[in-house]
Amino acid sequence: MSNNKKQTAVEWLIDQLECFGNKHELTISWTTVDDLVERAKEMDKQQIIDAYETSHISMMTSEQYYNETYND
Repeated sequence: MSNNKKQTAVEWLIDQLECFGNKHELTISWTTVDDLVERAKEMDKQQIIDAYETSHISMMTSEQYYNETYND
């Protein structure tokens, strides 16, 4: 990403899958898909933890956190 905003786990996964082909044809093994999905789950978990901790420290709402962290 060209700006300072973080990617969501889903955006990261999409970027990773696009490296293996286009929307109509992918060349990727199920082992690789499984690995990417597990990594995305780990990222998602960490993003939820970070959001919780940040919102409690700064008293911002979850929507404010998301907008400041992930929206352009």
